[in-house]
Amino acid sequence: MRSDFGDVPLTSIFPRLSPADATRMRQAADSVDAADWDWFPEHAVFPGPRSGTAVVLGRDVIVHADGSDRMEFSLHVVWTDGGRLAVDAAVNVACWCDTEHATHDVDAFRRVVGEGTSLPDAFCSGAERLKRRLADPRDADYWRARAGLPQRWVR
Repeated sequence: MRSDFGDVPLTSIFPRLSPADATRMRQAADSVDAADWDWFPEHAVFPGPRSGTAVVLGRDVIVHADGSDRMEFSLHVVWTDGGRLAVDAAVNVACWCDTEHATHDVDAFRRVVGEGTSLPDAFCSGAERLKRRLADPRDADYWRARAGLPQRWVR
């Protein structure tokens, strides 16, 4: 489902979340952008280990440049293979390697819940990271250079 963050039923998706913690998460989401959050009620309960990551809640900001290049800024609450929630934030750029493998995470962040970190703390840290990255250059070539990846070439 997709909605503004204010419409996401946080305490239904995360039943152990207190109203105060839900408010903290809403404030953090508002500081980034409260629009267009995806949430998956069918993933509210750990779906078990599987190929791919089970996203519970997420926001992706996709930036297109020059018609052939793109980058993505993301913030997701996911299940780890071990059945713990984690918050992932990343900058992702289109791949321009000789052997194309679609994309590269060039600035990845992960906080696992339960390792001295609560879900609201992890989410607030991820939201702050996303907010800072959105203020950085929205230029995929900048991020590729920062990560030491091949620069864009014309196909």
